[in-house]
Formats: sequence, structure tokens, C-alpha cells
Amino acid sequence: TGMVRGDEPAEKPQPEQQASEQSGSEQSGSELSDLEQAFVALLDGAVLNGTFTVDAKRDQAPKPEKYTINGVRKVSGDNWIVEARITYGKLDVPVPVPVKVNWAGDTPMIQVTDLTIPLVGDGFSSRVLFYDGRYAGTWQHGKVGGHMFGIVEKVAKEKPVAPKRPATDAGDSDS
Repeated sequence: TGMVRGDEPAEKPQPEQQASEQSGSEQSGSELSDLEQAFVALLDGAVLNGTFTVDAKRDQAPKPEKYTINGVRKVSGDNWIVEARITYGKLDVPVPVPVKVNWAGDTPMIQVTDLTIPLVGDGFSSRVLFYDGRYAGTWQHGKVGGHMFGIVEKVAKEKPVAPKRPATDAGDSDS
């Protein structure tokens, strides 16, 4: 999803977006188009499980990546928030990622440009297409970039467990 990558720090970009920014009012499912509803259904509770390459290291095999999507919601226009857990290398962090979603016919493309993710870094840019249970795209972190691709897997969402009330010896009867 506007995905994070790269081992080198970014050069001081002028961030256009902040991962912590959320503006505008959110739209309910009833206000989404059929394509937008299908996009939410594809990503909500999904894992993007794939690999990424680094342009400068073409002789190396692609490395694994995994992004758990806890939720996705439209804010307004083409602005969306993807609630993601970003996992690659030693990184494993949950983060709300502000993205733009553009459409090529029936195919959604997530876009981020010079994204800053607090505690992770800045200068992240990406374009990722989704179609028929797969994703593919490009990523950039400063001067380091490459390709990313894989499959979209649905996972069962964990249901919150209600805390149990401690048993009492006092009369809990209704009589």
C-alpha cells in the first residue's frame, strides 16, 4: 500500500503527505460506488504477501514483504486511509497510511508521493495496482527504488474478546 522499503535513508524531501494526517469526513459504504465497495472488500482484512526488488541490486533475488490490511476507508474524493501493518526486514509497525486511489477502468491504483510515516521515515513514494487477487507496482524511498508484487490473501479478522466478569459470592439472584 503506499508501501515502505529501502535500507538507505531518504534525502531531505519536501513531504506532500503525513501518515498521521487525516482530513475530511469519511464516507459510509452506502455512498461508495460498486467498484469502490469491491476495492474495500478486496483489501479489508487482507494480507499482501509478496516480494520486492531493489533496482540497484538486480543480481539479487527478490526479498519477501508482507502488509496486513486491517481496514480501508474512503475519506473524500480520491483520498483514502489504509490501516496497515507494514512488515519487512526488521520492521513491523501498524500505521494509518493516507493514499490516493485512482482508477484505470475497473482497476484500482494506490498512490503515495513523498509520504512521511512517523517513526519509520520519509520520502516514500509508490504506485500499486490491484487486480484479480494480485498486486504489482513500484516503490521509491529516497534514491532507492524497485518493484513489488504478490497476492492478496484474505485472513479471518480477530474478534475482540469481551472481558469476563469475576464471579461473585454475593446473591446475584433476581428474587
